[in-house]
Amino acid sequence: MKRIWSVLICLSAAWPLAAASYYTVKPEDPKAVYLTSANFAVKADGVADDTAAIQSAIDRVQESSGQGVVFVPQGRYRITKTLQVWPGIRLIGYGAQRPVLVLTDASAGYQDPAQENYMVFFTGNRPGAGRGPRPGGAGPQQAQGPRRSGLHQANLSQPLDANPGTFYSALSNIDFEIGAGNAGAVAVRSRYAQHCYLAHVEFRLGSALAGIHDGGNYGEDLHFVGGQFGVYTRKPSPGWQFTLVDTVFEGQRQAAIRTHEAGLTLIHPVIRNVPTAIDIDDGYIEELWIKNGRFENVSGAAIVISREKSPRTEINLEGLDCSKVPVLALFRESGKQVAGPAAVYHVKAFSHGLHYADIGATGAFRTELQAEAMPAMPADRADLPALPGQDTWVNVQTLGVKGDGTTDDTAALRSAIAAHRALYFPMGMYRVTGTITMRPDTVLVGLHPSRTALVLADGTEAFQGLGGPVAVLEAPKGGTNLVAGLGIYTNGVNPRAVAALWMAGQDSMMNDVRFLGGHGTSKIDGSREDIYNNTHTADPNLNRRWDSQYPSLWVTNGGGGAFVDIWTPSTFARAGLLVSDTTTPGRVYHMSSEHHVRYELQFHRVSNWAVYAAQTEEERGESGYAIPMEIEDSSNITVANFHLYRVVSSFQPFPYAIRIAGSKDIKLRNVHCYTDAKASFESAVYDETHDVQMRQREIAWMNISGKAPAARVKSSGVAVEPGAQVKRLAGGFFNVSGGAVSSAGDYYFVDAKWQRIHRWDAVTGRLSTVSDAPLEPVNLFFDKANDLCVVSYGGKGVVYCLQADRPGAAVRMLEPQAAAPRAGMTAILPVAHWRLENDFLESVPVRKPSQYVTPDGSTFLPAGEDFVTGRLYYGSKLVDLIRAFGLAPAVPGKPFYVSNEEQHQTYSATVDAEGTLSNLKLFVDQAAEGVAVDVRGNVYLAAGQIYVYSPAGALIDTIEVPERPVQLSFGGKDGKTLFIAARSSVYSVRTRNAGR
Repeated sequence: MKRIWSVLICLSAAWPLAAASYYTVKPEDPKAVYLTSANFAVKADGVADDTAAIQSAIDRVQESSGQGVVFVPQGRYRITKTLQVWPGIRLIGYGAQRPVLVLTDASAGYQDPAQENYMVFFTGNRPGAGRGPRPGGAGPQQAQGPRRSGLHQANLSQPLDANPGTFYSALSNIDFEIGAGNAGAVAVRSRYAQHCYLAHVEFRLGSALAGIHDGGNYGEDLHFVGGQFGVYTRKPSPGWQFTLVDTVFEGQRQAAIRTHEAGLTLIHPVIRNVPTAIDIDDGYIEELWIKNGRFENVSGAAIVISREKSPRTEINLEGLDCSKVPVLALFRESGKQVAGPAAVYHVKAFSHGLHYADIGATGAFRTELQAEAMPAMPADRADLPALPGQDTWVNVQTLGVKGDGTTDDTAALRSAIAAHRALYFPMGMYRVTGTITMRPDTVLVGLHPSRTALVLADGTEAFQGLGGPVAVLEAPKGGTNLVAGLGIYTNGVNPRAVAALWMAGQDSMMNDVRFLGGHGTSKIDGSREDIYNNTHTADPNLNRRWDSQYPSLWVTNGGGGAFVDIWTPSTFARAGLLVSDTTTPGRVYHMSSEHHVRYELQFHRVSNWAVYAAQTEEERGESGYAIPMEIEDSSNITVANFHLYRVVSSFQPFPYAIRIAGSKDIKLRNVHCYTDAKASFESAVYDETHDVQMRQREIAWMNISGKAPAARVKSSGVAVEPGAQVKRLAGGFFNVSGGAVSSAGDYYFVDAKWQRIHRWDAVTGRLSTVSDAPLEPVNLFFDKANDLCVVSYGGKGVVYCLQADRPGAAVRMLEPQAAAPRAGMTAILPVAHWRLENDFLESVPVRKPSQYVTPDGSTFLPAGEDFVTGRLYYGSKLVDLIRAFGLAPAVPGKPFYVSNEEQHQTYSATVDAEGTLSNLKLFVDQAAEGVAVDVRGNVYLAAGQIYVYSPAGALIDTIEVPERPVQLSFGGKDGKTLFIAARSSVYSVRTRNAGR
């Protein structure tokens, strides 16, 4: 287990005194590796080079068990080059004093600030051991800079950066000390995913660049002293949040934290004696949530905010105490400042971003400060409860508990709980056949939740048949129970199982607990669980039925407390978390609930809860219809820094991300809905009580009162004809997009799931099917001869043409040609791009090496090598010609508008004779799935509704559509019919101006 607040100690002339050790007694574990002189050539005197010995201990774990723990005794360990920590390995220090990793003055390889180097590097593989990046998490981003590897740049002869498939890695109770003359030194690089963490670490950084450069997942009880930065980070590899709890920064030379796109979640941060607390990189957004922090003696702006007009910029602070912080916030682009009201003050709330006063309200950018002067700073306290001293822990294996995965440990565990308060579990699979019920004060501690778990064998008798829930682990009503570092595995054929039934009180805690099942799960025998059949539609064993068990974690009957760094992805459970029938305060910090069939997070009849940095992920096979969050008949719930993701291979959009019914006083802060697929959520929030959708996927602030919303203002009529209404032309489709208009004004579109191309005849008003051949159509365009050209998902770089007016005519395949200037021809380009990295301006205006020329020689389609070769991204094609919801012709002499979907920006650009974009200029801070332009230069953006902007970028109209629009095309006989592809239906509206 990872936490407890270290008492702050005054600075001495050199270093702070050694931080208090968290694990003061050697944890006995026969399956662990111990870094002792009896086992390795280690000196631990701070003088001899111990690098090779430490690396040998790490290697031994990987070679013997793949995952596990290296225990490091107290001592000073000098290192001279980077330690590679392979996936799933935890380094844990112990002893009366914390062990220290030491980088002595002017160490070779660490002196140049332009060539950063790491003391500890958490990897995504071990070369030769088959641990490269794997599908299963959110899509990885293209890594940049020294020692960073992207998915398509993988060199398996070298250690890869930790990635979305890196689980369980950690470092705890080990300090870092960096001497003078090491300006390029970084203590830790850690871009890992679930159940990876840093805890109980003091970073004495001195001359170093940073304590952490590029971090991820979770950190607790960290203390950064000195350095240019304490944390210098960006978007973690899975694209999820980076959470720090009970962490102290002091004396950094430039900023305590430098960040961008990290989903930075700070619970009780203490930042003092710095020029800036948090500096958001120029040109980048951040989703920043701070709760109950302390800023002291910050000489410059405490928080520097960039891209202040972006919907992706979401800044929220609550309960921040400040002393000698004259400027709370500075907006980088405008120079606007938000000043503190006094020398000492309390910030009840500070918010900047896209605000919604209530469900159904119109959004607006706002900056709000609610603050008041205080006479003095209040006393400080840690956020999370402490474990009892390690000297009180009793090793369960000394009490007859086996943990061998075969022996039934139920009776022995029950006896151990009856006799002892605090129990320590060495690594092992502890098989049980009935409920393990804790006493009100029971404490259970493990140190590796993938290798240390309570497990059920399939077919365990007490968990069979129909009936009420039977818990594997039960916390009694009102208890102060603490559970840490354990896994709980209900397996796949135990239909009455609930992994943990939690009724303990508000002072209880569950921390570093893994609800096994699904991705990243090991079987009882230690081998990796195979979770899919060959079509990803079921478990390989059909007796192991998905969605057949009760929720993995069920908090009910007055339960509450803190739930910290939890991963719950079992496909067998109804939900990852269900909270029901409680008003006891509860808080969730950094929970990953994913891959369930029906629900991820549910709150039924609940009050007084907070959910910070929760993350949901929906897989195509099992969770295409899962609801990420459901709140029913509840009140006083805060959800902050919530990330909701659907994987790239998803093909079925879902109506909403958060469903709310019969509830009030729900506070949403920093909600981020996203996918790199073409099938996201129709709406971020759906209020079922009032049948109101909120389609905006980025929300900085929304308070849901529970009252009926005011009527929304419909189109102003600036863009549409007088009296014109949006009409539904046809429906019942799976997921339509990719449309184009013929010379006759007819609208053609694709329902890719069923490989169908449909036509809406603009004159007769009749729908017909042009093609349902298995040719995998995705996007359409026409040439001057009215050939219908189709971009296909199938094969490698497949583009073909049909004769739209001759059903059954031969299909003509187009072959890629070398790119060349094609004067007088029309280039066809995607109207939107998805880039996980913020590299749109570098990657999009790049010449494509190939072109597909239409049969009449009038039109060409530029294509990248990725399209021509059929390159896959996590098993799917994510190239621009396929990922875009539609294509559009570039009109000579007119700006071409292209959207950066992920960053919520639309740009104007010029197009050269080869179809290359250039001179990109920001048009509006508004993303779009579909883009169309009329003859007056007005730009129509499909982004939840249709927003119409003047050529100068002023919003002049909003056209509301019953379903989420994704693709727009002007057509009809006079070009004044705007056709709208909207997932399951096609709509149209008559406009004042014809399309361009």
